[in-house]
Amino acid sequence: QVQLVESGGDLVQPGGSLRLSCVASGSIFVINAMGWYRQAPGKQRELVATITNGGSTNYADSVKGRFTISRDNAKNTVYLQMDSLKPADTAVYYCNADVLSGRYAFGNYWGQGTQVTVSS
Repeated sequence: QVQLVESGGDLVQPGGSLRLSCVASGSIFVINAMGWYRQAPGKQRELVATITNGGSTNYADSVKGRFTISRDNAKNTVYLQMDSLKPADTAVYYCNADVLSGRYAFGNYWGQGTQVTVSS
């Protein structure tokens, strides 16, 4: 069993910054891609950013230039640095990871989510 635990969500004013963290634990051999998704009230869950094991990144157009995804493979952790936050960024942010937990055991896992609220 693999668990993803997010932290760092908070209430912040427009233009402010937050840094989200997600730590994977459990039966882990290798973590391939990791990513962040978000879901605003009444909206579909959407991709925010992804990062491969080799460090290749991909961002949604709405956050490009403002958000930065990174990872620390030794700590099984992925981060999302969010700068110049806007009210439209308000959502529950979810961590996602593709995990190889055994020679033939590969799965996709989600965290519980962390609330980010951008408001004046």
